[in-house]
Amino acid sequence: MRTLSQPLLQFSSPKITTAAAYQNAKLNPRERTQIGFHKHPKSLPLFSSLSPCQVIITKSLPLVASVALLLTACPAEAGFLSGMKGIESVPGPKLPELDFLKRINEENQKKYAETDAKFKSSPILKELLERSKQNKEKNEKAIQDKYCLRGAEWGVGDCSTEGMSPADREKFISELKQRAGVTE
Repeated sequence: MRTLSQPLLQFSSPKITTAAAYQNAKLNPRERTQIGFHKHPKSLPLFSSLSPCQVIITKSLPLVASVALLLTACPAEAGFLSGMKGIESVPGPKLPELDFLKRINEENQKKYAETDAKFKSSPILKELLERSKQNKEKNEKAIQDKYCLRGAEWGVGDCSTEGMSPADREKFISELKQRAGVTE
């Protein structure tokens, strides 16, 4: 195993006991060697002229800044960008109005209005609307009858058979089945 003559990094912390990998330009990545950190208090030239109190303050400054940012930052809420105007709110350029296109558009609008009026007054549409109304009423009644039958069989709800004699109960349920169109 080769050893490196000059480490790239040195740390002054005596608590660090793990080994670090150093790279030499002549060695490929597979031949890197691990060397323990130096435990000298003055190994980093940056902090060598500072007192221990100044070193602590200097090293804790990033932590203090991070805590200050976390405490003062406002959380983003849903709809954070909802007040922003997008590109769709920017009006487009004014296009030139051509008279012949304007006339064609007006004629088409008149044709569409006439066709809509004819369709709304047609007897076929009136007949279909009337049938639809009748079917809706009939279907609502059928659904109510089915729910009433179910409530009578289970003994719950408005159609409950609670308190009826067994003969009255059977008669009532058979009438509901006949009304709902249920066959057994």
